[in-house]
Amino acid sequence: MEVFSKLTSLFQQALETREPSVNLHDSFVEHWKGITNYYIETSDETTPAKQTDIPWRLKQMLDILIYEEQHQEVEETGPCMEYLLQHKLLETLGTLGKAQYPPGMNQQVLIFFTKLLGQIQQPMLHIINVYRPIQKLIRQCGILPGSQSEKEEVQFLYVICNKLKQDPYLLNYILEAKSEVGKQRHNSTSGDEDGRHSAAKPSTTAASSLSPLSDCTALGSRAAGYAEPSSGTQARPASCSLAHKADTNLVQALINLSKSQKSKIALKSCEALLLLVGIPKEETASYLIENTALCQLVTDRLCELYSQVPTSIDPADIETVERVNWRGQFSKRRTEEAAVFPGREHLEAFLLWVDYCDHLLKEAHRLLASSLAKVIHQRWLIAVIQPQLLQMSEIGMLITTILLTLVVRQISSPVMLGEVVFFLLGNQKEPELPMDSESHALRYHLIEHCDHISDEISVATLRLFEQLLQKPHEHIIFNLVLRNLELRSYIAHSSACGLEDRHAVAHEQLDDTEELEEDPFFTGMYPESGFQGSEQLLSLPPRETAVRPAGNTGVNDIVNSFLCLVPQEAKTSQNVLESGYDTYVHDAHTLFQDCTSYSLEWGWPQELRPLESSTPDSDFYEGHFLKVLFDRITRILDQPYELNLQITSVVSKLAVFSHPHLHEYLLDPYINLAPGSRSLFSVLVRVIGDLMQRIQHIPNFTGKLLLVREQLIGLEPEAMTDHLTLLKGVTVLEEFCKELAAIAFVKYPVEEH
Repeated sequence: MEVFSKLTSLFQQALETREPSVNLHDSFVEHWKGITNYYIETSDETTPAKQTDIPWRLKQMLDILIYEEQHQEVEETGPCMEYLLQHKLLETLGTLGKAQYPPGMNQQVLIFFTKLLGQIQQPMLHIINVYRPIQKLIRQCGILPGSQSEKEEVQFLYVICNKLKQDPYLLNYILEAKSEVGKQRHNSTSGDEDGRHSAAKPSTTAASSLSPLSDCTALGSRAAGYAEPSSGTQARPASCSLAHKADTNLVQALINLSKSQKSKIALKSCEALLLLVGIPKEETASYLIENTALCQLVTDRLCELYSQVPTSIDPADIETVERVNWRGQFSKRRTEEAAVFPGREHLEAFLLWVDYCDHLLKEAHRLLASSLAKVIHQRWLIAVIQPQLLQMSEIGMLITTILLTLVVRQISSPVMLGEVVFFLLGNQKEPELPMDSESHALRYHLIEHCDHISDEISVATLRLFEQLLQKPHEHIIFNLVLRNLELRSYIAHSSACGLEDRHAVAHEQLDDTEELEEDPFFTGMYPESGFQGSEQLLSLPPRETAVRPAGNTGVNDIVNSFLCLVPQEAKTSQNVLESGYDTYVHDAHTLFQDCTSYSLEWGWPQELRPLESSTPDSDFYEGHFLKVLFDRITRILDQPYELNLQITSVVSKLAVFSHPHLHEYLLDPYINLAPGSRSLFSVLVRVIGDLMQRIQHIPNFTGKLLLVREQLIGLEPEAMTDHLTLLKGVTVLEEFCKELAAIAFVKYPVEEH
């Protein structure tokens, strides 16, 4: 570029110092005649264009046009530009480029057009003798995959998109779908230009007669098999079908070039499309929706890349792929450190396009973004993903679930996130009914997959829900849980009149139940040497975002209840380094901060909804999602370790939300439950009761449990141990209770401790 700039500067200096008798117009015509004479005098059709004087002459013509513009009055067209427009030089060059005569001529034409549009400042694209050859040149871009002119094509299209960004009205001309308003403007602008050009034609007859322009045009037309349209031919009308546009327009060319094996070309085409969709005018967004197949083409590319991910890909390999960035990884496909496995290239290509679509939706006008997201919903989520999630093949269902989890992790645009959320969960907001499989079939089946006979499918589906719960969309937590807790039907209404004494009432209930003190296996559950200095609440970072949960239960009561829930015989984490309570507190604090950063915008109440004593008791249903999670927790001692970790992780994500009803239902051990209702704490109490019975029949239970914990963290080599599933389940149970205690702790303001 420096060499080019120096040469341009030297040429301009030479022009400034040459004799006044030398006319720029004559020089411009001379260079054009040199190009046309080549076609008359040369019979060799094999010499590449770059080895002829054509590139040099085109550059001289371009430099003359730039110099002429710099020395003309504003909005005044110089004689050289007049000549280029009157004699349809761009039309002829486009024809010669299409003919590829001499070989590589198309590249030289693209370079000339790109520099002309990029360096000439005066408006040109509304002139018929400019936009019509540009339309034809656009049709030639992106046709042949891997063509030698890909670089020049994408640079040309990028300049076009940049011009459209600067003047959105030019879309009417470039996309060949002029509206009636566009036609009126064309008649008033290019008509004036044509009139002025027509008036100048008699004075330039001599110049045109000296040039074999007509012979050259005919030669190019014959070589390309192309019939030159008459001078009265207008741009394609607005009634042109979208199907035809999908084959010929600017968007199609950019999509095709985004498939290039050369990463820089693919990146440049994506950036050009971003310029196009990023035009902030509502009229432009509506025009792109109605007059182009942009939404369909982008979605079809998504479907194409998804279909190329092999069905034989290993699910374990899919989970090793990290988040991608389309802009960075287009330029560096895969790092040396990345694990290589069959199908990785196709998987990454798909995820890169997902990330690009997500970025596209952020940059686009809201109308265009909404339209594109809806097309993706219909043509990909509904038509492709839904049947695969509901298929009978377990391996197919598993792979689709894992891929969808990666997609959910990748997206962050609000409009796309909304489409995915409503696709997966539906838009229902009323409380759920038991066994309701018809309101939203996909949601029902996905939740059932959390309790699938295949542990792999259960884990994968739970991870999908965990990813959803980390997304800033209120409908996720409301649809899954909160809509069933709105009326607080889990509370025994007979106690509504004495809520101020709920702590005492709860203690009375515990005294009367057979779940704790009446159970002989719970007699040693809370020894005198229990929760004291050994598990005190440690330091906590400052929490400006702490939200005061509603209710009268103190934080110490809640924390003590969860920490003391696991019997002393089953506690081994204190014997392992870096498993102290402070670690759980810091992790919970991070989770709480992340969740609060977006949930504060949802306008949740700060206090519990009052219970009305006159309201008759109604059967409480926790909802399908919590039912499956609670059922899974009851089997925590008999389930695989990985599955238990995933279940408890999902429940922890739920518990960290600061809605008062969710906090009460999941974290308050002292609520007076309605008959037939259960809470998270009551479920855990039953699990502990089961554990206490099993401990009596396992010799040296604590020693075996400590050995298994050391194996899990790598201190001891893994070996077969009796009751291995049970022992691993106990380690998860202890950690889970500590997590819940830590979450309850960080959700209270510091001054309450």
